[in-house]
Amino acid sequence: MRWEGISEFVYVAENESFTKASKKMAISTAQVSRQISALEKRLNIKLFYRTTRKVSLTEEGRVYYQHCRSVLDGLDAAERAITNLQSKPQGKIKLTAPVTFGEQQILPLINDFMLQHNDVEVAAFLSNQQVGLVEEGYDLAIRLGKLNDSTMMAKKLGKRTNYVCASPAYLNKYGIPHSFSELNSHSCLMGTLDYWRFRDAGKEKNIRVTGRLRYNSGYGLVDAALKNLGIVQLPDYYVQEHLQSGDLISLLDNYREPDEGIWAVYPQNRHLSPKIRFLVDYLAARLV
Repeated sequence: MRWEGISEFVYVAENESFTKASKKMAISTAQVSRQISALEKRLNIKLFYRTTRKVSLTEEGRVYYQHCRSVLDGLDAAERAITNLQSKPQGKIKLTAPVTFGEQQILPLINDFMLQHNDVEVAAFLSNQQVGLVEEGYDLAIRLGKLNDSTMMAKKLGKRTNYVCASPAYLNKYGIPHSFSELNSHSCLMGTLDYWRFRDAGKEKNIRVTGRLRYNSGYGLVDAALKNLGIVQLPDYYVQEHLQSGDLISLLDNYREPDEGIWAVYPQNRHLSPKIRFLVDYLAARLV
C-alpha cells in the first residue's frame, strides 16, 4: 500500500500535468487522478494546487517529491546494477547548449565522444533560451554562468572569462578607459543586455552602457570591435585569438568579474544513467 501512487505522483510533479503524466505512464488520466487522491488521503496532506491551466506542488508536496524521487532513483539504480547497462554508454542522448559555445566547443567534443562509443546516439539542439529539461524531454543541458534551477543536478565542466576590449585604432582615437565610469564617454557595442558586469572592491556591479549598435550576435560584435566601432564585453571564446594577436586590447582588467562556470545540468532522475555520466565526465576532462 505504501508504494501505491508514488510513481503517479512523481510523474505529475515533473510534468505539472495529469494528462502528460498519464501519457508517459501509458495509463488513463482518471487512474492517475485516483492514485493521487488516494495518496493524499492516506498522507492526510494536499500535494498539488490544481487549476484549469496548471498543476503545481504545494510546500508539503515539494518536500515529499524530493524523497520520492530519491526512492525511485534507488530502484532504477538497483535494476541497472544487475544488467550490462552499467558497463558502457548506450542509447540516445538529447541535449541542448548555447548556440555559439555549442558550435565551437560542445559539438566537436561530442563528435569525438561518438567515435569512441558506437552505441550512443545524440540529438543536440542549440539555443540561447533555457528550455525545461523535464518538460521538453532533454537528458542534458550545457549552461553558462550562474545557475538558478535548484531542482536539477549540476556538474561544473570548466570556466569562461568575460573580457572588455577594443581595437588599438579605436583606443588611439578615443582614449583608454581606466574605470567603468568612463564608459559613459565611449561607444559601447551592446548585446542582448543593456549592462555589463564588473567587480569592484569584492562586489558585483552591473554597469549600464549605451551605444548606437546592438546585436544578438557575438560574432557581429567582435567584427564591429575589430572595425573600430567601439568597446565590447564578450566571453573568451569570441575574443581570445584577437587578444593574442593584438587586434584587440583587454581593458579594465582590475574590474573584471570572476570567471563564470560552464555547467552540465541534468534532471535528478537521470543522473545515474551511464550514457550521461560518461559524456559529462568526457566533457569535464576537456573543458578546462
